[in-house]
This record gives sequence, C-alpha cells and structure tokens, in this order.
Amino acid sequence: MSYLKNITSSPVKWAIGLSISFLLLISCSDPSTVGLQLAPENNQIGVFFEEFELEGEVVLLDSFNTTNQSVLVVGNEVDPYFGRTEGTGYTRLFIDAFDERPRGDASLDSIFFTLDVVSVNGTDLDEPKSFSVYRLEEPILDTLYYNFSSLTFSEDPIAFEEVVFEDVKDTTMRLSVDKDFANDLFDKLRRGEEFEDLFSFREYLPGIAIQIGEDDNTTAGINLGFETGFEIFYSYLNDTVSSEYSISTASSRSFNGVVNDPTGTPTAVVQEPGVAYKTGNKLGMKSNLGMVIKVDTSPIDEFLDTLPGVSFQQANFELGEIDEFPEGQNPLANMVVYFTDETNTILTRTLDGQPLSVQQDGQPQVVVDEDGNLEPATSAPAVFTYFDSDDRYRVQITSHVNAIYREQLLRKDWLLYGNSPDTGGDDFKRSFRQFVLDNDKIRLRIIYSKAN
Repeated sequence: MSYLKNITSSPVKWAIGLSISFLLLISCSDPSTVGLQLAPENNQIGVFFEEFELEGEVVLLDSFNTTNQSVLVVGNEVDPYFGRTEGTGYTRLFIDAFDERPRGDASLDSIFFTLDVVSVNGTDLDEPKSFSVYRLEEPILDTLYYNFSSLTFSEDPIAFEEVVFEDVKDTTMRLSVDKDFANDLFDKLRRGEEFEDLFSFREYLPGIAIQIGEDDNTTAGINLGFETGFEIFYSYLNDTVSSEYSISTASSRSFNGVVNDPTGTPTAVVQEPGVAYKTGNKLGMKSNLGMVIKVDTSPIDEFLDTLPGVSFQQANFELGEIDEFPEGQNPLANMVVYFTDETNTILTRTLDGQPLSVQQDGQPQVVVDEDGNLEPATSAPAVFTYFDSDDRYRVQITSHVNAIYREQLLRKDWLLYGNSPDTGGDDFKRSFRQFVLDNDKIRLRIIYSKAN
C-alpha cells in the first residue's frame, strides 16, 4: 500500500501572495513533479502540494506514574472502543498540629467532607451522580505509584452524596459523613493522642479513597488542597456561633488508580504495555489510562528522497475528524508530538535527558552542544491543538520537515501524548478525556517549491 496520496486530480483552491487563487488541476505519477506550478509563465519556480496518509497504532504506556498530580481523577465510564474504565483517587490527609483543638466539653454540631471539583466529563449530567469517600486500611508510602496501583479501603463509605451537575463543571461539594465515623473522629479530636502530630494522625487515619458510582458514566477532577477535606463544626455551652476545625488534603501525597476492562471492544487486543497494536479500523487515545497513538513517519523519508533542491513553504500535520462524542464530554484539548522508535517510549536527548519532540515552527529544531555536534532542540515543543469547528487536531511543522530534509535531524516515528507544556502540569494524568477516529485520518500536508 502506498503511503503517498496524490490529491491533485481534484480541484483545490490555494491563496498565494496578495489573495491570488489558483486552481489545482494537473497531476503526475512522479512524486518529485506532482503538484501545481502556480505561475506557469515562470519557468524557474514551481510550487507543489502533496498529502501523506500516515498509519497509526495504539500503545499502552508502561509505568504510567500518577503520583502527586494535584488532581484526583475519579469516575466510571463505559465506551464501545475503550470498554469500562474506573478511576479511584487515593490521598493522605493533613492536619496542622498547632491548630486549636476542641476541648473535652465541646459538642459536635456538624461534619462534612468537601470536594473541590474542578472538572466534570460525562453523560446525562442532569441526573444525580454519586460520590463516596472510603477510609484507607493501609498507608500511602513515600514511593512512586502508577495508574495500575491500588490500596485496600473500607467496604462502606465514611462520606457519601449525590449531586446534579447540569452545566456546572467546577463547584465545591459537601458530602454527608457517616454518623458513627463522625462521632469517633470528633472524640479523637477532643481527647485523643491521634491529633498531637501528623504522624500520629496518619496512624489513626492513613488516608482516603474517592470513587464515583459504577453506573454514572462520569468522571470528575478533584483538586487537592485546603478545599478538599473534613470540615468539623463544634461549639460550647452558650456559644452562639460554631467553631471550625479542618482536616485537608493540602501537602498530601496522592495518586490515581485505574482499572480498565476492554472485553468485547477493539482495544481488547491490547494485552501488554509498551507494545504497538492495531485495533481494526479505529484508533483512540485516553487520558489516565495511558493509551496513546504511535504514528509511522517512514513515508516522509520515502518522499524527501525524491526531491532534490526544494524548499518547504508549509507542512501541516492533521488528525481527524474525530468521531462524534456525547454531549457533556470533551476530547483532549492539546497534544505533544514526541519522538519514538521500536521501544514505543518517549525518546530523550543524550545531552541532558530531556524528552524529544517536534519543535514549534520558526523555532530552532537543533542546537549545538559543547563539542560542536548538533543535538535536537527541546525548549519549545509544538502543540497539536484541537479545533472544534471541524473536530480536527492541527499543528504546523514546516521547520521540522526542513530540518529533516537538510539532514540536521534524523527522522523518527511519533508518539502523540495528550498534554500541553503550557499548562504547568501533565493534563494527560488529570482526566479520562479521550477521542476515537478512523485509522485513515492521520495526514501530513506539504506545500513546497523547487527551481527548474
């Protein structure tokens, strides 16, 4: 199968110079001559257009570290491509040992568990969604946790509530706390040694796990900090206003655990992490599950080898249109185009271990090291952006293609990863956002000129 697709047999209108449009009318079988010479009276310069159809596969990333992402991803989703995916957020809790504690004669007025919800992605958001908080039965250790990690927690929730989101995607929720647990917690707070310091407290309450109802088909991002945790209100005899003691998730170690069951779906063939798989006529990417798309870029070499003495005017990498998604859900907003090879991992620079990616147009694609050797640049990754006007992702990579053509860069396959370096974190580990598309909708479009 040829990876080069000559589309010059169809009329295509291009704007050149001062809004001058020409109609693409001619084609040739030789890739070096396919295209349109936009100024036929000029026998020195020809401008040509070429489109590549690139092949993709899916890869489940190995050792997908979800420790301390600052957002807990909790949810339950069912999807015909990815199957059933469940996310549980695990976190320690925090107390300030210098905060004033209630005296022994204090009375508990009320106690809530608050959740600082910063994002919601799901269906039927006008219907109630249930949130449950469970007590951990083992501690969170000072080690790395991955999306396949899990901890044991209580069978019954210590806090529970249902909420209807509708159009509200960021809110602070108050969950009702189990009465027996509330009384025990308050008794320890008034009289016990459990609240004398943080270590004693975590022996009593190692942490919590948070989940959403099994049939809710919804995912929420919960921000960790002073707005997520216990609010304890108490008073003394003759008080007219309650006092408050807070147990928060600020400065607390956390991770996101993911359980996925793809039985009966195209992704059921994905058995091992770090291996590239074809999944029929569809491709997909899903955050926090760690499923990414690998793109075979070898047709670029095949094409460039046929082109002596050319200059690339524009190169656009495009993915989509993606499949329609339900109301209430959103696809990934951005992606980074990382370099990869047969290892199916993100390649890093020998110089300093920085991840290698396609760099922004107009930015250096290579740098010179202290020995005078060319090394790939890493400081300005190109951002592959979603356009909801036509449900496509696009990024311009003209400088990258020019660097390959000039043999400054060695052509590598690409690993598409759902994040933007401008967000200050890793969005691919902060949600269950996803998209699916036909596997023939990955394209590279190039405009180039050559001297006759």
